[in-house]
Amino acid sequence: MRMISKAALEGLRRRYTPGTRVELVEMDDIQAPPTGTKGTVIGVDDIGSIMVAWDNGSGLSVAYGADICRVVSDDE
Repeated sequence: MRMISKAALEGLRRRYTPGTRVELVEMDDIQAPPTGTKGTVIGVDDIGSIMVAWDNGSGLSVAYGADICRVVSDDE
């Protein structure tokens, strides 16, 4: 796992505010939701993981430096 700088953490928190809709692009975890699953950001923790309430019921976070999600609009 990569360490996150204070500046990068602040940037993540500005981009992924609670309520932001995201779509999973890539997650290296056996329990990961399927690619393309959408969810709502709950917040960003102190190590840069994006906490997401996935629409399929999963609560697995997007790990900084390992997983990828993208911001989507509500109509996407």
